[in-house]
Amino acid sequence: VQLQACGGGLVQAGGSLRLSCAASGRTFSGYFMGWFRQAPGKEREFVAFISRSGSLTSYADSVKGRFTISRDNAKNMVYLQMNSLKPEDTAVYYCAAENIGSRSPYAWPARYEYWGQGTLVTVSS
Repeated sequence: VQLQACGGGLVQAGGSLRLSCAASGRTFSGYFMGWFRQAPGKEREFVAFISRSGSLTSYADSVKGRFTISRDNAKNMVYLQMNSLKPEDTAVYYCAAENIGSRSPYAWPARYEYWGQGTLVTVSS
């Protein structure tokens, strides 16, 4: 699976951005998808994941109620709508497709085998 993320940019605190991730190469609908982020000097952290059908989603406590993950299996796309952005949301955001054979929790990076190149989100105060 090849993943291409886009939609990052510079936004003021309180603003919104929508990240998109285009997938190609294999049956997209067969994969749980996740969004992670990595701020400078910090480890990569879980943001959200979505099940293969889109019926199940989960979020990090830090983004719950502000971010929404969604997918369109017909278009091989996964999205992250980010509202009420805060300066602490500044990071490179990565989309990822699961390793189907992994038993790691879906909130762990180790669960995911395929990663996009990342898109930078900068939130100014």
